[in-house]
Amino acid sequence: MTNIDSPVTSPTKHSAEWLLTTEAIRNRCSIVYKAGISDNLENFGVNLEKLDNAARYVGKTIETIYPDLKIPYHARWRHFNSEGKNRWKELSKSLDGDLNERARTAFDLVVTSVLLDAGAGPLWRYKDPETSKILTRSEGLAIASLHAFQSGLFSGDKTRPLRADADGLLALTKSALGSALQVTDENKLAGLDGRVRLLNNLGSILHEKEELFGKSKCRIGNLFDYLKFHSKNNTITARQIFSAIITGLSGIWPGRVTLSGINLGDTWHHPVINTGAPSEGLVPFHKLSQWITYSLIEPIEEAGLKVNGINDLTALAEYRNGGLLLDLGVISPKHGRVEEEVHVCGSEVIVEWRALTIIIIEMLAERLRHILNLKEQELPLAKVLEGGTWAAGRNIAQVKRANGEPPIRIASDGSVF
Repeated sequence: MTNIDSPVTSPTKHSAEWLLTTEAIRNRCSIVYKAGISDNLENFGVNLEKLDNAARYVGKTIETIYPDLKIPYHARWRHFNSEGKNRWKELSKSLDGDLNERARTAFDLVVTSVLLDAGAGPLWRYKDPETSKILTRSEGLAIASLHAFQSGLFSGDKTRPLRADADGLLALTKSALGSALQVTDENKLAGLDGRVRLLNNLGSILHEKEELFGKSKCRIGNLFDYLKFHSKNNTITARQIFSAIITGLSGIWPGRVTLSGINLGDTWHHPVINTGAPSEGLVPFHKLSQWITYSLIEPIEEAGLKVNGINDLTALAEYRNGGLLLDLGVISPKHGRVEEEVHVCGSEVIVEWRALTIIIIEMLAERLRHILNLKEQELPLAKVLEGGTWAAGRNIAQVKRANGEPPIRIASDGSVF
């Protein structure tokens, strides 16, 4: 087996491998942030005098949702809870008694679900067949993906539906996924083509990377066995999980920047990055890879392993965290085009917005701990995001705009947000 530590512990700074680390995310986003506080960004200003008010808003949100401050990690699992039902818990009852298989199944479900969660757009709705409740956005995509998973949509062995393997993912069609997500001409989902392509690409990667996903049964869940093999004293780090994900998924991202033959995934250009290195101009975010990493911590721990170093992961550069900062005035547009136009993911506007979000959300977390009189180990970033900035971002969006849309319109291709 390959050394799981190699992509994250000793890459040369500014190399392609380095750009696939959380250190690189913080480093490059900090450069954009420093340009922002010096008023040297084209599209946004930074108003740190409003940060305390934003932290208080998040604190009130946490006290409303989690008055006992028992906040779980920010993870996809929260979205599987609907109307008081823990859908994953109910589904996993059939797997009781085999902790390893339960973990593999959890990996299968959460990776496919997260990859399907890259922004639904304002028009899409999902009618839960169990409750007839109409769901939207992340919650809707979560329940829809859970039902698709239960039906065996991602499995190449229909006698074993609760899995996501290479054969099942390669066979996935736009028609089949669209049907599972209830997409019609009247119920459009942003980036459906991109989601299908992403999952088809993942099927190919499962075959190619046997050391991660198994030789005879190429399955997402086999990544759990890979991580368990590399644990020491029943302990693994969040960096190791992220490294496995970023390495394992590197080939699935369509039409992205490459460096030294390596697909850099969620990495984009911005002119303030003047490093003089081959990686000049590049800003990594790796939102979906980190979202998956956060979401894998719980099933790994439930399988009996300990996960250390969770704070090595960064805030997530997505529109709820970023929308919170815009709607509360911590960052502000410098011109009308920011909010008036629709922006592609690689535009300067979106790259600036996301980079500022990474750094300022972590600053907000520090202010929040001070307000709540909690230490970092008591309120780590993973809980700030859950408690937290994501929920607060959605709340303020619903106050500001009738449909709860983010303050900036994004042309989603189904593979970034």
